[in-house]
Order: sequence, then structure tokens, then C-alpha cells
Amino acid sequence: MAGYPTVEVRLGDLAPLLRRHLPAGDPVLSYADTLDHDPDLADQPLRGYLTGSIDVVLRVGGRFLTVDYKTNWLGDSDAPLSAHDYRPAVLDEAMGHSDYPLQALLYTVVLHRFLRWRLPGYDPATHLGGVLYLYLRGMCGPETPLIDGAPCGVFAWRPPVALVEELSALLDGAATS
Repeated sequence: MAGYPTVEVRLGDLAPLLRRHLPAGDPVLSYADTLDHDPDLADQPLRGYLTGSIDVVLRVGGRFLTVDYKTNWLGDSDAPLSAHDYRPAVLDEAMGHSDYPLQALLYTVVLHRFLRWRLPGYDPATHLGGVLYLYLRGMCGPETPLIDGAPCGVFAWRPPVALVEELSALLDGAATS
């Protein structure tokens, strides 16, 4: 568009942001390694790389969460599925196989920008609740097993506000440190 500067953001531009803002052990941090170890992926322009839309935005206790439903088959293809196939450790690994960390970050930035525009008194530390990826094949209703307090089939993540704001600025063409 005339009058608006365009900045070519590449997937690899996200790796330093992830490393700067995510603590060791964060399930999304390994996505930075994926970007660093695959130059073809890292060099891909972000614009047009993913398509999709947020399935649901929930307001829970004053916080807003983006929700994405997944139907991925994560178990052995020759065996019946169980909730155990969707335990938290498996979901942490599965998130990185389909660029879901990128999707989660972009969805959070979109929600951040929307709330900044539409919610009076918006404060990302108060109002951004994170993301939920609901792997439907691993959810069993009230009987869904909990492993270390987390339900099978549910990947929950709350990116740091500083990461969301820096990625939003990068997408606006601002240089990041």
C-alpha cells in the first residue's frame, strides 16, 4: 500500500526474540533451535507462510485466551488411541512439528492488537491469558486424566508480554534489539 513501509520479516527473525524472552524449559523455546538449524525455514518470509484463523477467543475471569482445535493423530497408527498419547510431554513435542509455536505467537499478537484497539484500559499483563491448543482426540470429558496437574489433550501456554509486544513491533517494521 502506498504510504506504508513494508519490512520483510523472515521466520529466522523470531529465533532471537524467543531466546531473549523465553526461560529454559519453556516448551516453545525449542522452536528457536528449529529455526536456527534449518536455514531454508529460517529464510522463509513470514508473510504468507501460514494461513488460518483463530478458532475461538475465550474471556475467562477478565483474561482473553486464543483457542485452536487440533485433530492430529499422535498415537501409534496401528493401535487404538488413548489419552496417554496426548500427555503434556507429547503435546510439547507435537507443537513444534507443524509450526504451531509460530501460529500461537501470531494469534496472540493479533489478540493483543485487537484488545489494545477495542478494550478500554487494556493492559496485556492483565488481559492476555495465553493460548490453548485443544487436541480433541486426547480429551475425554470429565474423565480426562491429569498428568502433573495438566489435562491430557490440552496444551496451554502464556507467552511473556515482552515477547508479544516485541513481535508486534517487529511486524510493524520496528527494529528489535
